[in-house]
Amino acid sequence: MSLFTELSWRGLVNQVTHPDLDQRLQKDRFVVYAGFDPTADSLHIGHLMGVIGLMHFQRAGHRPVALVGGATGMVGDPSGKSEERKLQTVEDLARFAEAIRKQLGQFLDFSGADGAVLANNADWLEKLNLIDFLRDIGKHFSVNAMVARESVRARLEDRDHGISFTEFSYMLLQAYDYLHLYDAYGCKLQVGGSDQWGNILSGMDLIRRLRNDEAFGLTWPLVTKSDGTKFGKTESGAVWLDPKRTSPYKFYQFWINQTDAETPKWLRTFTFLSQEEIVSLEQDISDAPEKREAQRKLAEEVTRMVHGPEALANAINATQAMFGGSLTGLDDATLEDVFSEVPTAGLQRSVLNGDRLLVDVLVECGVFKSKGEGRRLIQNGGLYLNNEKVAGDDTKLTERSLCGERIAVVRTGKRNYHLLKFTN
Repeated sequence: MSLFTELSWRGLVNQVTHPDLDQRLQKDRFVVYAGFDPTADSLHIGHLMGVIGLMHFQRAGHRPVALVGGATGMVGDPSGKSEERKLQTVEDLARFAEAIRKQLGQFLDFSGADGAVLANNADWLEKLNLIDFLRDIGKHFSVNAMVARESVRARLEDRDHGISFTEFSYMLLQAYDYLHLYDAYGCKLQVGGSDQWGNILSGMDLIRRLRNDEAFGLTWPLVTKSDGTKFGKTESGAVWLDPKRTSPYKFYQFWINQTDAETPKWLRTFTFLSQEEIVSLEQDISDAPEKREAQRKLAEEVTRMVHGPEALANAINATQAMFGGSLTGLDDATLEDVFSEVPTAGLQRSVLNGDRLLVDVLVECGVFKSKGEGRRLIQNGGLYLNNEKVAGDDTKLTERSLCGERIAVVRTGKRNYHLLKFTN
């Protein structure tokens, strides 16, 4: 199928500026850009649709430009926001922009003369002269048209928050980005979320007025759940692409815990699985929902794409650990993630000198009420250390009792876990 047909089938097309864009994409090689404002030191999965959109274009032979908004991030995009964004410091924005540049390098091929382009609009917007910008660019924007844009109109109608001139001017800066990328790389297609529609139209209009040329736009739907709530938020906050913010284990868990109703949509949107594979997985949901094969495949595909095969293997092993699987190879951070909600006891590392019986220490930690209770459980084969059955009640604690660098995992019965953390 054509690129446009595939994007449509995957739910990645919301609006297009030209009805014949499908034919144009098949006939011409486009330079296409999407922007990412650095509002934090990492992208989150709400940004992932934009990243995957550019990946689809590159796979189809087009040249993507990933634009980091080092300058527009100082202003703040009012699109989709009910109140003014908090302005970041110049130092933080520079740090955020650099972190996002590195992340984007994971997903797009920037090698070669025709490879993807990684740009930062601070490189040109910070050099602009205010008077020149107002005279040469601002005169082409009708305030009447600007206030009619949904992102602005909604804020103007909100008397409690309104919109500042700072955010009102964002549309001009983004339009200038499109013009600059047109001049520098021949970019003639901008893509983004549906809340960017007005900004895209403004950039196209500026290119038409100043360069007398045609430019194009395409938006995809905002990523929301079936109930209309924002996708990618959990009780602990956003799901980030940076493993330091959201561990690969928690990232994997987010995807594997998606509902049967939502999973087909996310398979289309966030993976590159073929139509046949996804249809088959949808059938699995219908025939055997208890197996959760579709959710498992979704979690594997997205985690591998974002964090790589080793992190995926670690996340799968960590998931299996909760069901008695091997803990071999899991580091302390992953163990703490997996067992974050189980009772935890802190112990001195000197306890691991080989003089202390495991059962005695577990009584002191409150795992057992008495030594007799612990011995009976061991005799019945119900005590596990790091998911390995404890053979006898004379087992002692040593350095070899650790699973990671400073953690041992105790299990009583099938699912009752306790964590022992050892400090110097």
